[in-house]
Amino acid sequence: MKKPVDVEIFGQRFVLRSEEEESYVRKVADYVDVKMKEVLNGQQPVAKINVAMLAALNIADEYHRLKDRYEEVLQRLDRWSERLSITLTKEG
Repeated sequence: MKKPVDVEIFGQRFVLRSEEEESYVRKVADYVDVKMKEVLNGQQPVAKINVAMLAALNIADEYHRLKDRYEEVLQRLDRWSERLSITLTKEG
């Protein structure tokens, strides 16, 4: 059952409904809030929609870089696992 969680992002309050734990929902909302503030930091005044769009692009960039690294690690693990299996078979 989805539970409502009150959060604040970029000075605006939202009620989010999620089946996740409240602490997780708050962590995600806080992350978005921080990313939006990072975009605004050092910038001239920018419309909120532009801040949100730039923050979303930054988050998407982080996501794809991490996803690519994750896939590389999985490929390396597969190669190591295959080598180990071959070595064990030879020794066995």
